[in-house]
Amino acid sequence: MLDICGRQLTASAPGIFVVALGKAARPMALGLEESLGTMITAGVVTGPPVRGEPLDTSRWQTFEGGHPLPNTASLAAARAAFELLDHANKEQAIVIFLISGGGSAMIEWPINEDISLDDLRSANRTLVACGASINEINSVRRCFSSVKGGGLARRATRSEMISLIISDTNSGDEASVASGPTISPPANAPGAAEVIRRYRLEDLLPTSILQAAIQSENRHSALAHVNSPHYVLLDNQTALEGAARKAAALGFTVEIAADVCEQEIESGSEMLLSRLDSSASSSPPERDVSLLSGGEFSCPVRGDGKGGRNLETALRCAIKLNQNHKETGSHTVVLSAGTDGTDGNSPAAGGIADETTIQRATALGMDAMRYLERSDSHGFFERLGNLVMTGPTGTNVRDLRVMIRSRAGSTANR
Repeated sequence: MLDICGRQLTASAPGIFVVALGKAARPMALGLEESLGTMITAGVVTGPPVRGEPLDTSRWQTFEGGHPLPNTASLAAARAAFELLDHANKEQAIVIFLISGGGSAMIEWPINEDISLDDLRSANRTLVACGASINEINSVRRCFSSVKGGGLARRATRSEMISLIISDTNSGDEASVASGPTISPPANAPGAAEVIRRYRLEDLLPTSILQAAIQSENRHSALAHVNSPHYVLLDNQTALEGAARKAAALGFTVEIAADVCEQEIESGSEMLLSRLDSSASSSPPERDVSLLSGGEFSCPVRGDGKGGRNLETALRCAIKLNQNHKETGSHTVVLSAGTDGTDGNSPAAGGIADETTIQRATALGMDAMRYLERSDSHGFFERLGNLVMTGPTGTNVRDLRVMIRSRAGSTANR
């Protein structure tokens, strides 16, 4: 027997087939290959390239699927995965899915031939910019996809399946990771047409997508329910707990603001700064404070600039800190970054700000509100030299926001 996360799989099965997708696809595939070696019969991997030993190309087909928008490689990856899963299903083999955030774009196939790649790209561009939550976005994505909402798992129902997940969603919401290619959507998921009406997307989405949304309710009710056994290996809580341990080891009083997670970005940023004020006021005067939060703020795109929710969070906090600094009389530093190493359409993971950020920008003739209005938070922090540049990290467990408040004269430059 083969034991994966405590689940027993039949080692005598005809073979082990693997489909890996998302920003952590290649590291996950490399780890599985290291563990199982030649037991893996064949695999399909779609995700960004990462440093390290290459996969054995005699067993693996690799694709660089697009993100945040699907590309031709995303379609090619879907075709290859379909063929592999059809073969595994015929053989009643073991299928291991390795799923991580970003997979929604990195593997895709439309529900019908009326939907072109341009339609897929246009729909995704509109959805990520409209301010909808990830659950709402995924409800629309599922309506036009043959991959999402359990689409991959339905190709191999005669196989022994297991899904290993690096999650970029809330705990218990694994159906939203990469739009749930092996898990049926939850019963309470909003309808695609409902989301489109709520955000007034009727004139923004391609006609083929709107038609798919109209037809989706009947189509999804007719689909077989799938929910392959799945296990979460890492999630946002993993990152928060790791950051909390490090902050405590450095001598900070640490608080995790678990409830500040998916708010609208303006209110979420203000909530964090307010919570930091409360934590600092209740902490012993000799102790510096670190406030941590994770998740993903909703961040509508208003202009044609470069940036994402993390850079905009840092910019909004900088504006607020500039207004309130005289009241606190202390030193505050804010870091907001994506654990995948990118932020929206920016190559930066995020940015760093403090109460001097706006003053330094003003001295350079920069108007912070103009940058905010253009959704150009990347440009703002790039000029100041306060971008956080990591490159692709090979994982994706949502965003991490770190706030530090130090008393005057303390040593918070740790």
